[in-house]
Amino acid sequence: MLSKEDNQLLSQVGSGTPMGDFMRRFWVPAMRIEALDPGGNPVKLRLLGHDMVAFRAHDGRIGVLDEGCPHRGVSLTLAHNSDCALTCIFHGWKIDVDGNVVDVPAEPPERRAAFQGRIKAKHYPSVEKAGVVWVWLGGGVPAPLPNFPWMNLPPENVGSRIGIIHASWLNGLEGQLDSAHVGILHQDWVKVLPGQVADLERAAFDLSPRFEFEEKPCGYREAAVRNSQEGGLYVRIREFVAPWYSFIPSMGGLDSGHLCTMSIPMDDEHSIQWDLFYNPVSPLVRRNSPDDGRDQNDLAAGMGDVTNRWGQSRERMRSNASFSGYPILRHEDYAVAMAQGVWADRTKEQLSSSDIPIVRGRRFLVNAARDQAVGDKVAASMGTELGQVRAFSDLIAKNTDWRTLPLYGPEHYAGFKEAAE
Repeated sequence: MLSKEDNQLLSQVGSGTPMGDFMRRFWVPAMRIEALDPGGNPVKLRLLGHDMVAFRAHDGRIGVLDEGCPHRGVSLTLAHNSDCALTCIFHGWKIDVDGNVVDVPAEPPERRAAFQGRIKAKHYPSVEKAGVVWVWLGGGVPAPLPNFPWMNLPPENVGSRIGIIHASWLNGLEGQLDSAHVGILHQDWVKVLPGQVADLERAAFDLSPRFEFEEKPCGYREAAVRNSQEGGLYVRIREFVAPWYSFIPSMGGLDSGHLCTMSIPMDDEHSIQWDLFYNPVSPLVRRNSPDDGRDQNDLAAGMGDVTNRWGQSRERMRSNASFSGYPILRHEDYAVAMAQGVWADRTKEQLSSSDIPIVRGRRFLVNAARDQAVGDKVAASMGTELGQVRAFSDLIAKNTDWRTLPLYGPEHYAGFKEAAE
């Protein structure tokens, strides 16, 4: 279990909190680039307890500003998006993508230029990479972007979806660090995910994995080791990268794409659950669950709350049509995250050996948030240590060390492509 103080430290993300200040050392994945159209509606953003508005100008540039107009605080989600700026509907103040106030029409003409030159809206640096709008909330000179292997792939090789849930970011992250639930919570998908049956069946064959770890400067590499039907070992190797990344082993072959999940705090009680798929050698051909017809900007939309069990179908459970009662795999993850409570009460947990990755993740984050030197080291490693991060699963002989398996970093991609051809 976790102490009340540490649970609070990990769950609170506002400015001035240990975890919130630690998170502000990193670029924040804010939204899918598809959510912003040139000249389209401004979009409200809430990240780390801070309210902003994002918009794409007609020339394609993105602006991320404080939500409130600097004049009287009216939400700029109401503003006109034209002439590469937002125009507040209250008094017509016009603010460009860099936060410059370029017009104040209610001021006398002789004072207008001097007045508007003294005012600047709060502007947040943003970058588009891998189909994601990244926002810097840390002030000062932004840190380098994380050098993950998928950051510079062609657009057709990267895809993403998000789900917005009423639960702490930590609930979501811990679900993605938990390999023990795969063969239990997600057992329905053995029957319906073509090409992925063998992997899911192997996870279900041995429900009590043994965990082994390799420490990394910004997290850890973990192997969930299971006995396999074939007589050897089945290993699922993931990577946790602080503060919010979990690389999940792909359930298919190379062409199915790799998966990185991110649990991004909107505030202390709401979070954005990201799934980012990428294929280093060819365009993506499918996702990890049959949900491509749903809203990829909020896969959790319409799930409800405890009053309807977050959309669970008890009828399908009673008829043995579904173990969990949820229509897609990701809804299972969202539901259990929300069903723990907005903040899971970690002081009452009765943890077991299956929770070792969770405990290690918590310890890492507590140390990084409390100790500035540790936090500095983690932040510094983000621009240099991530080029070979990838999770995967494999069958190995019982006398094989999983650490000797190839990492499949960027230098291996050409070999993969040749093998695929």
